[in-house]
Order: sequence, then C-alpha cells, then structure tokens
Amino acid sequence: MLPPTLAGFLSLSLMTMALGCALVSTGVADDAKIRPPQKGEKILFLGDSITAAGDSAGGYVSLVRSDLSDQYPDLNIQVIGAGVGGNKVPDLEARLDRDVLSRKPNTVVIYIGINDVWHSLQNQGTPKEVFEKGLRNLVTRLRAAGVRTILCTPTVIGERPLGSNPLDELLESYSDITRTVAADMKTGLLDLRKACGAHLTDHHALTKGTFTDDKGVLTSDSCHLNALGNRFVADRMLEALGARQPVGAGKVASLPTVSASSSSPQPASAGKVLRHVVLLKFKDSSSPADIEKVVAAFAGLPAKISGIKGFEWGTDISPEGKSDGLTHCFLLTFASEADRDAYLPHPAHKEFGALVGPQIEKVCVVDYWSTTP
Repeated sequence: MLPPTLAGFLSLSLMTMALGCALVSTGVADDAKIRPPQKGEKILFLGDSITAAGDSAGGYVSLVRSDLSDQYPDLNIQVIGAGVGGNKVPDLEARLDRDVLSRKPNTVVIYIGINDVWHSLQNQGTPKEVFEKGLRNLVTRLRAAGVRTILCTPTVIGERPLGSNPLDELLESYSDITRTVAADMKTGLLDLRKACGAHLTDHHALTKGTFTDDKGVLTSDSCHLNALGNRFVADRMLEALGARQPVGAGKVASLPTVSASSSSPQPASAGKVLRHVVLLKFKDSSSPADIEKVVAAFAGLPAKISGIKGFEWGTDISPEGKSDGLTHCFLLTFASEADRDAYLPHPAHKEFGALVGPQIEKVCVVDYWSTTP
C-alpha cells in the first residue's frame, strides 16, 4: 500500500498527464479540421517567390487579406506574407524563428515545394527524405508554439495537361510526401496541385488541344501565378481557412436561378446582395491565348475595384444546348446598386472593356437581387 501523500501525488500526476494528452490530442485534431476564421486571428503565409509576389497588389496573399477583411470586418484578422524568392524547405526551417514564430501567428499556411523540385535540374533540389524531414520539423516546431498548420502541395511547373510536363512525375512524388505528412501529423491540407490539375484539365478540354504553350493559364512563366492564378489560389486558400464565401475564379457549374427579381432599384439591405451576370461569346478568330487574357483581366478587376465583393467564372457545361454560343459566364457580386453603378464607369472597367471588345461576338448581361449572401 502506498503512503497517502505518495498515492495522492501519483493520482494528481496521472490526472495531469491525462489532461495534457487530451489537450495535445484536441490541438492536433483542430489542425486538420476546417473552422471559420477567429476574432483577432493572425494568419501567416510561409513560402517562396510565389508567396513573396502574392503579398503585392493583386497577389493571392493580398486578395485573401482583402476578402477576409470584407467578409469579417469585425474580427480584426491579420494576414501576413512571409515569402522569400528561391526558398526551399530547409530555408523555411532556417528562418522559422525569425520570420514566423517571432510574429506569434495563430495559423501558418506553408506553400512550398516548387524550388525543391525545380532546382533539381541544377542538382540543387531537396532530396525527398530531407524534404519530408523538414516538413515534419516545421510542423513540430509550429505545434510546440501552439500554431495551427495548413500544408499545401506544390502547384505546377508547366501548364500542359498533367503528366505531360517534364517535372510532373517528380512534382507528384513531392506532393505525395506533403499529403503523407499532413495525414500522419493531422495538419490541415490544401491540395493545390490537385486543384490546379483539375483546372488545367477543364481548360485543355475547352480549347480542344489548341493550347500549345506551357504557361498562360494560371501562370505567367510556367510556375509564377498570373492574375487569374492568384485569384484561383486565393479562393482555394479561403476555402482552407473556412471563409464563408470564396471569392474568385472558381468554376461555376450552373447559373443561379434568376427569379423573384425586382425591376425597381433597391438599396443595400441585410441578407441581400446584387448579382451581375455577364455571358460572353468569343469570336471564332479569338485564340485560346486571347481568351485567357480576357479571363485573367476580368479576374483582376476585384483587386482594382473595391465595390466588387465577389467574383466567379466558368464555362458552359449544360447538356441542353441552349446557350446560343455563349460559352463563358462571369458572376460579380455587389453589396448595393451604388457599388454596381460605380463599377460600370470605373477606369479599370473601361480599360477591361477596351481589351475584351475586339474579342466578343455577343454579350448578355443580367442583374438581379439574391437573398443568398
């Protein structure tokens, strides 16, 4: 029989250990679970030159910052970009204390892997075992500081259909490592490579094999994001962060039902938003590159016109064959008619009109009020 004092000490110790395990388990589970943004949350994006550029105007970090501010104006969410050109996983490990932990973030999104693969062409890539060990080390150190981690798979190096770019096989193997680490360590996972691959598949199906370059869809140079790519990645980031309504170049499966609309002007009101639908038919002479320029320019307008609260786009997939040649649908959301009216004559919109005009054979525009925020 143990002395009462020792028995009590051991009981207290066991209770403390059990509570500690419960807290750790809860923290791990919270990492993998998507939750809405929190009041006062500080979100940091850690990565390479894609993230560094993403913190500039129109970049994915800036778009996430703007969208979260618009969607959650009372939460005082801070968004920080911490990208450095040329970085690989070992570089992130080396600067984690200085550039990340010192800023005391609540959530860190790690978007890395392109250089770890790309630099292998100069025999300066990151070996797979070093890449995996480094990711695990980053997660361990962040978790020790109480930071939630979301790991992103690397995107693309070349935009031909997946499987036909020279580094696709290697990129996929590094993406698998990221997926494995996320599953083992129960972090959040944003599979950007899978999302980009699906988008490229849709794009190449739309252009029916006429797109011959390895850039220009989501990237400007085969890996760094263009305007549409930044919007696309920002939307995926918002989804991973649990934001209410991703804003950007997500695919639109079908148009919202245009019903119960009012023909008279309405002011902004709680629970209602103004949808502005634009349907385009491009000229037969418009090349895939011409169409991509129009789409990218349209997707770039939210970064230039603050009144645009939401933007989506997609291509017609209806089996009914009643689109009358209108292939591209763009859906803009405004909080009020005043915002929509300010958008129409805005210099950025006029500049876009000058670009799109020569490429368009037919256009249809419909505005309606929606009770779905």
